[in-house]
Amino acid sequence: MSYGSRSRSVLAGVLRAGEWLVLTVIVGAVLAAVVVPRLAGATPFAVLSGSMEPGMPPGTLVIVRDVDPASIGTGDVITFMPRANDPSVVTHRVVGVGVDMSGAPTFTTKGDANPVADVAPVRAVQLVGQRWYAVPYLGWIVEVLTARQRAVGIYLVAGALILYALVMFAGAFRDRVRRPEAHQVQHA
Repeated sequence: MSYGSRSRSVLAGVLRAGEWLVLTVIVGAVLAAVVVPRLAGATPFAVLSGSMEPGMPPGTLVIVRDVDPASIGTGDVITFMPRANDPSVVTHRVVGVGVDMSGAPTFTTKGDANPVADVAPVRAVQLVGQRWYAVPYLGWIVEVLTARQRAVGIYLVAGALILYALVMFAGAFRDRVRRPEAHQVQHA
């Protein structure tokens, strides 16, 4: 094998590894942002402020699951509605747990980057859920795209992955047909 063909072979291998890396990242992102939350009944939210830095900087995708308020403890990260009938949500860490006059749990929350706790305690009825997991940077996609655009994007990515797999299989088949002797096992 000549030096030129060996370097082309190495370059082709590096490019193929790069392709697989990009595909793995794309598939992982789609799974983390859309498929897993949907199957688990969880809800994705985007972190928009720096109140939870450095662990969850702006642009982080937070996946939140519904939980029993009684199971939440100090240190847990929760997402809640700060005001009644307001669809906006806040994701902060629980720094204290108490009960209200009716015996329902209440939570004192604080953003990790904030110097003091939030003024009003969070009541159980305000609770949206508890953080299940978070993925940096994917929150920007959720925030920028509408639900319809995300759905179309998922179909486009899935179609592109299927097309890529078909091209790879066709190339492998073509190579096998062109060089059958290279793929046959030598018996002694």
